[in-house]
Amino acid sequence: MRQDFTIGIDSGSTTTKAVVFSPTGAITGTGRRRVPQHMDRPHHVERDMHEAWEAVIGSVQDALADAGIDGSAVAAVGLTAHGDGVFLLDRSSSPLGRGIMSLDSRATALHERWQRDGLSDLVLPVAGQRPYAYSANTLLAWIRENEPERYAAIGSVIFAKDWIRYCLTGEIATDLTEASTSFTDLHTQNYSDELLEILGLQGIRKALPEMRLSCESGGVLTPEAASRTGLRAGTPVSVGLHDVTAAAVGVGHTQAGDLSITAGTFSINEVFRDRPVIGEGWACRAGYRRGLWNCMAISPASSSNLDWLAKLLKPDEQDAARQLSAEMESRLSKPGGRHQVPLYHPFLFGSPYEAPASASLFGVQSWHDRADLFQAMVEGTIFNHREHVDALRQTGPVRRIGVSGGGSGQPVIAQMFADILGADVEIPEVREAGALGAALTASVSIGRYADLEEAVFSQIIPMQTYRPQTERRRVYEGIYRRYVALTQAMRPFWSDLYDGGPAQAEPVAEPADVETGAVLNYAAMGFMPQEARP
Repeated sequence: MRQDFTIGIDSGSTTTKAVVFSPTGAITGTGRRRVPQHMDRPHHVERDMHEAWEAVIGSVQDALADAGIDGSAVAAVGLTAHGDGVFLLDRSSSPLGRGIMSLDSRATALHERWQRDGLSDLVLPVAGQRPYAYSANTLLAWIRENEPERYAAIGSVIFAKDWIRYCLTGEIATDLTEASTSFTDLHTQNYSDELLEILGLQGIRKALPEMRLSCESGGVLTPEAASRTGLRAGTPVSVGLHDVTAAAVGVGHTQAGDLSITAGTFSINEVFRDRPVIGEGWACRAGYRRGLWNCMAISPASSSNLDWLAKLLKPDEQDAARQLSAEMESRLSKPGGRHQVPLYHPFLFGSPYEAPASASLFGVQSWHDRADLFQAMVEGTIFNHREHVDALRQTGPVRRIGVSGGGSGQPVIAQMFADILGADVEIPEVREAGALGAALTASVSIGRYADLEEAVFSQIIPMQTYRPQTERRRVYEGIYRRYVALTQAMRPFWSDLYDGGPAQAEPVAEPADVETGAVLNYAAMGFMPQEARP
């Protein structure tokens, strides 16, 4: 049988997907398996590494069955998975506890101490970013201080996709995009001993794995992995990509100036640059090849807000978010269907700010209905994307903007992105962008294409372009200014919303252009999701 197909494996924060692609990028089969998140201690969000591997096995089997092929038809496998966090192996290459995910917040106090002591500022010029609370380096420092025996037993420091590749091939390695999240020099794009010294992590230098490029070989399937997945023993596996970069590649972005937006659990906004750019408001990490950088601005404040509202309003409906979106679209498509809706801060699960934040609805009136609330949330999440995009525009010219996820395939939401960003946006008609990006690295690794740019160019990825409407752009510009003003006005009060006493903040002058109305603060009313409560 001809080996025409590739498989992209994308292990996200809750679901692992395996997608079979034809040489032109068409999906021929998909498998999905849920992966539990373990949260049995406050602020700990973990993944059992063996459960993660079992989810990969099941999803690959399902994808092959859905495509109607057997493993001998698959030429190569590519990988991506949720980024940041850290997965540890001991010196016998067995899991050293559960993998720690990027949703984990156990190291928050340590992270804040680094900020107060100025240590984070020392890291910035070396790494191109300050550490996050969920960065591998921060989590390793937390383990060093709180679990010294575990720290002393570390044999390899890897990431989620690297664990999957190890299970497939028996080879331990990582790639440039993952290593740059915590351990590399911004300019040389190599491991940085200086960075490790600043953070007091010299002890794990030998545990950092070999760093390869994303399109290089990551080994071949072992007989055991082949028997479990249904693939052919000896099938090549590429090194793969951090999920953020894989999503950008999957929507056709490979060039400096390509700006990609992914509206998912996180608000992900990134732009490729041909030079490193350091600044406030973004992290500068490595791109998928040397000599390319990825300026990235993210926050946990995007379409997860819409899922939360849908479950709150329609708890018994499986596709509640889709239904609410249809109600909103029907309203807006009618003559005179647009009217003033509340303004929403999408900070249910986190925000772009150092201070604690909470979600809020401003300007709620008795005549507002659930479609209005849903529209307010859609607009609020896009405003949050706008704040990140405005920061990224400071890094250089933007050649194109692509948007995926968060219902962006719906015309009314796609048009909102164009109007709020004040720029043309491209909506790729591609599903499973992250898995496609991973599969393309596999195609390059076996010589089907010379490089990732050629691989992307060869794909048939239809695009729908939406251009900002002059009047709507003007209206949204005014609303966005109010959004920013209300954010600044609320910041002094966020930390006092749970103490039951009067706020200690100094009075804040009301912005002149903020329209009055009822203020509904979800966090203050106890509606914050249980896993996000302090």
